[in-house]
Amino acid sequence: MDEIQVVVAHSERATLRVGDVFLKVDVDQAHIDAEVEAMSLVPVPTPKVLWRKPPVLAIAAVPGTTLGRLGGPATGSPAAWAAAGAAIRKLHEAPLPPRTGRAGRSVVALAAELDDECESLVASGLLPAELVTRNRQVAEAALRPWAPVFTHGDLQIAHVFLEDDQVTGVIDWSEAGRGDALYDLATFTLGHEEHLDDLLAGYGTDVDLDVIHAWWSLRSLLIVRWLSEHGFDPFEPGCEVDVLRARM
Repeated sequence: MDEIQVVVAHSERATLRVGDVFLKVDVDQAHIDAEVEAMSLVPVPTPKVLWRKPPVLAIAAVPGTTLGRLGGPATGSPAAWAAAGAAIRKLHEAPLPPRTGRAGRSVVALAAELDDECESLVASGLLPAELVTRNRQVAEAALRPWAPVFTHGDLQIAHVFLEDDQVTGVIDWSEAGRGDALYDLATFTLGHEEHLDDLLAGYGTDVDLDVIHAWWSLRSLLIVRWLSEHGFDPFEPGCEVDVLRARM
């Protein structure tokens, strides 16, 4: 029997790999429902759903490799990054899904959440006040009106697989729904901003770079404390805290 690989595990969900099968366990059934629904709607390659038995979803592995991971080196040719950008554009041009996703939180709610999180980061001493204040200023550019598109909602670089400079599969759709297109682009290039131009070569350059920079700051500010409390280290080289430091 193949050994079991723990891909990710925390108090809310876990993903295990056994051979070519991924088993996703989530305490919130709505996440699994959203994932299956999104994969049935999107015009980009996704894993095959093998079976569902709440709270477990079994999906098949997709071929290929990712372009890297947050905190690690980025790989792949400019053509591979452009292919990823073209796939993201195809997703964003798809008909709107029925749900509002993680990237679709209202500006008012997002600003309130951000201000509360910044206050907690400083009060706890987790991050220096100067670092938080500067990135809160940068993040302001993301708090503006936007036209909703079909977003992935958690489009980390580790969630897109490619082979021969072609996208073979996009995984982890539980946060998918209507949202801000630039949130997806910022999430994919978080910690790998040197590849943003290559990504946009495939996506198209009609994007506001200041908003992408703002999302880098905003997303990092919102996640640092959660990561620290759930056994992850946002202070590792190239991860969220380094992303925040780069804005100074």
